[in-house]
Amino acid sequence: MGPVHSLADVLDMVRRRAWVILLVAILGCAISVLFALAQRHLYRATEVIQVVQPKVAGELARSTIEGSAARRLESIEQRVMARDSVLEVIALFDLYSDVPAMTPSERVDALREAATIRLTAAAGNGHDGSVSILTVTAEMPTPEQARQIAHEFARRTIRLSRESRLEKARETLAFFAAREDTLRQQVERIEDEMTAYRRANDLAMPGTLDFRRDEVAGINQELLTIARERIRIERAAEQARQTERQATADRMQADFNAQLATLDAQVRLLEGRKAELESSIETSPQTERQIGAFESQLTGLRAELEVASARRTEAEVGYRLETQGQGEQLTVIEPAIAPTYPYTPSRKKMVMAGAFASLLAALAVALGLEVLNPVMRTASHMERDLGIKPVVSVPRLNPRRYRRGLWARLWRRSPRRDAPDRAAF
Repeated sequence: MGPVHSLADVLDMVRRRAWVILLVAILGCAISVLFALAQRHLYRATEVIQVVQPKVAGELARSTIEGSAARRLESIEQRVMARDSVLEVIALFDLYSDVPAMTPSERVDALREAATIRLTAAAGNGHDGSVSILTVTAEMPTPEQARQIAHEFARRTIRLSRESRLEKARETLAFFAAREDTLRQQVERIEDEMTAYRRANDLAMPGTLDFRRDEVAGINQELLTIARERIRIERAAEQARQTERQATADRMQADFNAQLATLDAQVRLLEGRKAELESSIETSPQTERQIGAFESQLTGLRAELEVASARRTEAEVGYRLETQGQGEQLTVIEPAIAPTYPYTPSRKKMVMAGAFASLLAALAVALGLEVLNPVMRTASHMERDLGIKPVVSVPRLNPRRYRRGLWARLWRRSPRRDAPDRAAF
């Protein structure tokens, strides 16, 4: 059973609780004004950086900077937002000097919250870590500070990206160049060791062992030929002794003996050379194994050297691309400008919203007081609440006379707020 059921009841409640409504409304408006004045305007400036793809196609000149662009740019963002870097920016623009109570850590946290770097994936290629746009945003109390901070962080991002790519290309080139020099030195060392080993074992040229074996086979063939010639000469001498006269046979026998002596000399020479060769061949299996080990090492090192040389060439091309600005680059396509208006809500709107909320709160307080003090003030209230129609309604009279001002005449103020306007019987 509430005291307000119609518009007339509402107006009557406002008349009786005017001072309460006015007090609550004024208090709420004052709080709204103070809250609005305590709010600082913030200006937002944005600088947009585009990730420009390499000018030379990867099929023509491969870059040594591989991997996900998103991860590489996130690493650069972490370096830009590192504590030392943020402190440098704070000192450069003398930020937060108006709040001397802030510690360096609090200033770093405040600037990290005010400045952000956002990556935008490339259309259709976001799954492979490609990035097309970097957006650097700064929110500061003044337009110029917002522009300066956004531009400074964008400049540092571009500089660190260029330096990191150039440094990586330089390190890659230095690594493969050092690897190539190391392998070349190892190949030269193995070749020198093999040459010294050949010289020590009388194997001046590669394939000497096979050559000696071929030479032994040739000597055996010559010895066989000499043996056949010896048999032919002996048969001819025997035939001459049987068919020729004694004088002719003796003369022919002398010639045959001379030929046999020549053949014997050849046989001795060839057998001596053969024995020498066979002696060197008998001690060569260990030598052959060692030579094979040298050649195997040389084959592996030369293959690695070929790969390292190719990689070094690619790294050199990549380094030239970076030094000449032909690789991936970060370019500012929308420089930061000083904003004209703050992005935070208007103070006037905040005050107006607070005043409206205060008025609603004042009406709510007045209604609450009416609910807590349900008094039947008129005959209509009594008939509505109790179902009894009063016979007569006598207005309450105040014997004390007082001067009614304009405000009292307008609101018909009663001296007792909780007293009924009329007494119903």
